[in-house]
Amino acid sequence: MSDDFRLDRAQVRRAFARAARIYEQHDALQREVGQRLREQLALCENPPRRILDLGAGTGLGAAALARHYPEAHVIALDLALPMLHAARRHAGWRGRRYARVAGDALQLPFADGVFDLLHSNLCIQWIADPRPLFVELLRVLRPGGFLLLSSFGPDTLRELRAAWAAADGTHPHVSRFLDMHDLGDAALAAGLRDPVLGCERLTLTYADVGGLLRELKGLGATNADAARVRGLTGKTRLARMQAAYPRLAEGRIASTWEIVYLHGHAPREGEPRRTPQGQEATFSLAALRAQVGATRA
Repeated sequence: MSDDFRLDRAQVRRAFARAARIYEQHDALQREVGQRLREQLALCENPPRRILDLGAGTGLGAAALARHYPEAHVIALDLALPMLHAARRHAGWRGRRYARVAGDALQLPFADGVFDLLHSNLCIQWIADPRPLFVELLRVLRPGGFLLLSSFGPDTLRELRAAWAAADGTHPHVSRFLDMHDLGDAALAAGLRDPVLGCERLTLTYADVGGLLRELKGLGATNADAARVRGLTGKTRLARMQAAYPRLAEGRIASTWEIVYLHGHAPREGEPRRTPQGQEATFSLAALRAQVGATRA
């Protein structure tokens, strides 16, 4: 990922806010990836007591986590407040299934070390630099806590990106996404222990390019590249892009979605983790006294 790549976070918030009302009419892929992601919950060593669902959207993932861990306290966090309003219908009576909190993944409104499990399905691709993100995610995980997330990889929407490049190569029309290796490097640098990454590619088909564009708009997955052209896309350029988009034999179009999965554990007690001030290791007072006593003996 280029160092000059930037995402317009205000545009990300606006796009998801506008999509909140109709999001679940278009989220079949997100539901499928979420289900595949949660199959890895078996790797979580102990039943979590406190769970954060980061980028919760309309709350379906948070509801699934609450069903899987009925004794846990689940918090659904999202950048777009209208998404959390939509999530109310899945939260149960008076929010008994999960609580809803508005917040930014880069500045989580929680104390250090409060969550046993941090789950995030197709959210972090809307953050250009993963390095401060993973520092923040590990900050709120307790020692040994489990991190489980999915993201879009750079091959996502490659057909649409190529079609736009053929029609108008001057400005980006499709958001760029982080490479699996960039995520892994950032996770390791932040101190995530034994991160495991995997990747798969899913292909969806649509009747035409317009169907794909309507789905992206309904998901809030519009172009948030800071270098994008502001304003309306001209009809001529749009027609050129649609003409350049490759067709399948039966006239439909295909769209590639690259999915990256990552899981790992936060540093356990005594293991270093990265903070803005440098590497830090945390010990309980009891463990420190025991270590001092063993040294004296």
